[in-house]
Amino acid sequence: MARLIRGALVATIAVLVGLGGTLPAQAVVVPTPSPTVELNDGCVNPTDSYGVPRACELDVQILTPVCDNEVPKLRYKVVAIGTPNTTVTITWINPTGPDVVYADLPLEGTVNWPGAVQDSSGRGIDWPGWTQLSDGSWVEGDEFDWVRPSVSVLFQVNPEATMSVAYPPSSPNCNTNPPGEEVLASNPTSAVLSATGSDAGPLAALGAGLVVIGALAVALVAIARRRRTV
Repeated sequence: MARLIRGALVATIAVLVGLGGTLPAQAVVVPTPSPTVELNDGCVNPTDSYGVPRACELDVQILTPVCDNEVPKLRYKVVAIGTPNTTVTITWINPTGPDVVYADLPLEGTVNWPGAVQDSSGRGIDWPGWTQLSDGSWVEGDEFDWVRPSVSVLFQVNPEATMSVAYPPSSPNCNTNPPGEEVLASNPTSAVLSATGSDAGPLAALGAGLVVIGALAVALVAIARRRRTV
């Protein structure tokens, strides 16, 4: 009996030695990382499950130069498609540098033209492309000459869009130039109206002369008819 027990122990030991003398290790569970949002220049999921590109674009719906309280401004509205971003960066592109950058703006709003200066009440007191001398007079030329008569404006939400915008003209109710100053080259409409006004006097005089000549002719014909009758 003892020999049988001894034999069983020897057999068990041999089996353990054949297995490396250790018990199987406990399985280790590796957590799967949570999925991340795929971005491409700010666009969410730029392709679908079939690899087809999704829409990712910036639609500039409003781009209007305006004059408000003697201040040149730009009214804008952009709609971003395919991105969670809710702010826009507006860059006024200077061909010779540096650019003027307005960052973290809402997707719709109004911004001042670069170089426009307001007083404490919000009224314009300085305008891009003009310099005030010590005697109070104004002369053309300053560091913001490049924003007129037009300028390229870059809207960046990721995606982005670049548009060309014309400097807002002055009107009888709002000046985008120094008071009393008019730059006809940047406002062709005003130039045409001015030229038309200068020619109106001679044309009016000619028309009045023709009316007088016609009246005299009618009177002479009437007198001649009366004499024949008599």
